[in-house]
Amino acid sequence: MKRQIEINPRVCNGKPVIAGTRIPVTVILDHLADGRSIAQIRRLYPELSNAQIAAALHYCHSFIEHTELEPAEA
Repeated sequence: MKRQIEINPRVCNGKPVIAGTRIPVTVILDHLADGRSIAQIRRLYPELSNAQIAAALHYCHSFIEHTELEPAEA
């Protein structure tokens, strides 16, 4: 399977982006957090596929899964 997410220090300051684009993974997350659907995101970024959006979510899941997070203070 072709890698969907790439990190290149010369592209978007090394932020994870959708491969072959300059669309950072965080942009997709921001749109989802704001309540936009995948269909709405695809209308904003027609060059993205459902698989690429899913890859962004899988990337974030994997990143969080392999990171020790400190509990938030109450």
